[in-house]
Amino acid sequence: MDIQFTEEQELLRSSVQRLLRDQYGFDARRKIVTSEEGWSRKQWRVFAKLGLLGAPFSEDAGGLGGGPLSTMVIMHEFGRRLVIEPFVETVVLAGGLIEQLGSSDQKQYFVPDIIAGEKIWALAWTEKGARFDLASVTTSARRDGNDYVLSGEKTAVIAAPWADYLIVSARTSGHHHDRGGVSLFVVDRHAANLDLQSFKTIDGRRAAEISLRNVRAELLGGEGEGVAALEACRDRVIGALCAEAVGAMAELNATTLEYSKTRKQFGSTIGSFQVLQHRMVDMFIAHQEALSLMQHLSLSLSAGEAEISRLASGAKSKIGYAGRFVADQAVQLHGGMGMTDELNIGHYFKRISSINIQFGDPAFHMLRFAQLDAAA
Repeated sequence: MDIQFTEEQELLRSSVQRLLRDQYGFDARRKIVTSEEGWSRKQWRVFAKLGLLGAPFSEDAGGLGGGPLSTMVIMHEFGRRLVIEPFVETVVLAGGLIEQLGSSDQKQYFVPDIIAGEKIWALAWTEKGARFDLASVTTSARRDGNDYVLSGEKTAVIAAPWADYLIVSARTSGHHHDRGGVSLFVVDRHAANLDLQSFKTIDGRRAAEISLRNVRAELLGGEGEGVAALEACRDRVIGALCAEAVGAMAELNATTLEYSKTRKQFGSTIGSFQVLQHRMVDMFIAHQEALSLMQHLSLSLSAGEAEISRLASGAKSKIGYAGRFVADQAVQLHGGMGMTDELNIGHYFKRISSINIQFGDPAFHMLRFAQLDAAA
């Protein structure tokens, strides 16, 4: 599959490419990652000024109406440059949930600040022992006047140290693994009785362990409808993460091919060795297959096709395995220096490894694909 971009989509892609080429080189990224905050607010405002943060939102919500295809274009280029800023967490996850579930007042209050780059969001859904199960929620919520009060623990909440707001899943009824009874809530990250312990992830991002003790929160969407909303959100974010992974794979292939033309061993460039040529052909094929599947998923998300969850799981599994293969081969062909901090190869390897476990690893989604296929 080869998507023929519209004029607007092609303009978006070229704008992102030009911006990142000029302002987000590998050395610039390293400085951002090692800074005190670990991300660049200045760069985030540049993204907002260029319209990237509003591109996926509908025009009714104040966005550009680009939907999943604009997300695909942006995330593919972000993957090529290892962009660290929380586009997925703020725009795709939180923004998507607010647009999907929020009241008119909530949309008018929250979405403009996301589009303008004024507020950062994170989604707190993972709990210890949940193992990718969206319904495995022990964090509790009880009604208190017009608001709710939340108590519980959330783990590995990506971008939480940077966030102004959190969307938190909590149980308003039912038992530990019940699909019903899970609701979503908006929480001020600086609210009283919310404790956050920040840490760095293997790919240079920041995440946090979060403890809530009677923290006041605002309901997002209907009570007890959280799992269905998170499932739809997971399909959208899989599309974004797959696009990022495919972008990273493209850069790994290009870098490895260039390295093979200059690195010499036994008096010849390693690219002249037939066995290594075969490896790089396999890397190229893996990337092309992943690219086609990524485009198919994004088109299906944009069209709102039925059985999108089955396709999303298939793509997450296939692209996950392909990405790991390409990353492994790139490191192997670069030798020990492939994992040094000075070369970008190891950084792409770590990012692909991180993407693979977000919202379900390839093995989880292979099983889920089989289950959905059997139920169809």
